[in-house]
Amino acid sequence: MALSSVLDNIVIVLDSPKNVVNIANVIRVMMNMGLSQLRLVNPEEYDIHRITGIAHRSDELAKSVKVFHSLTDALADTVFAVGTTARPRTAQRNYIRPRSVAPIIIDKATEGPVALVFGREDRGLTNESLDLCHTIAIAPTMTDYPSLNLAQACLVFCYEIYLVAIEEASLPKYKRDVGPATHTDLEEMYTALAQGLQRMDFFKGDRHPEGVLRTLRTLLSRAQPDLREVRLVRAIGFEMQPDSDNQNVS
Repeated sequence: MALSSVLDNIVIVLDSPKNVVNIANVIRVMMNMGLSQLRLVNPEEYDIHRITGIAHRSDELAKSVKVFHSLTDALADTVFAVGTTARPRTAQRNYIRPRSVAPIIIDKATEGPVALVFGREDRGLTNESLDLCHTIAIAPTMTDYPSLNLAQACLVFCYEIYLVAIEEASLPKYKRDVGPATHTDLEEMYTALAQGLQRMDFFKGDRHPEGVLRTLRTLLSRAQPDLREVRLVRAIGFEMQPDSDNQNVS
């Protein structure tokens, strides 16, 4: 797949950005690294004239920015989403470094849109937003100064992605028999599993729904299921019934 086609499938998503200057600086990073797809979720301000004044010659990219009311909507058509955070959270998740996640992003981008998600400048992504991502990436920094600013973090990831892209653009790719699962497909699968487990009265005792479902998300995200596999797991969720419903009535 051509280098430009792969990079065109990589989407930078800023969830609830506060400052238009930071948005402009991210756009400058994207232009440096050959990326052209930017999505904003509920930005506090978005002034295209200020952006083009800060990030010169960015008119084309700035005009193509898409704004969404929720992260779910922004990720709906993506086949893979990488959330970013400055540090590990208490919830059990799949964590990875930028250099390790870059080849995965490039590989997934040959199948469809891939999202790299950054959170609000002052507090990052919420746990609920991280739940929507397949894996979570952390850029290593000095422990006394763990946080990068938004544009710095974006540059670290985009640089690693670009290096892999130019290395692998000319290599042949394995053609899968089925298409990739989108974010919407995955959320439908998780909903079916949650409803099936609820019908089975699985959530009892120490089995808290939020923790169980987050563990399932972590497990299934690590497996990177394709569309056929997602549909199979979703069907399993639909078929989950209490034992009494599966017994023959005499």
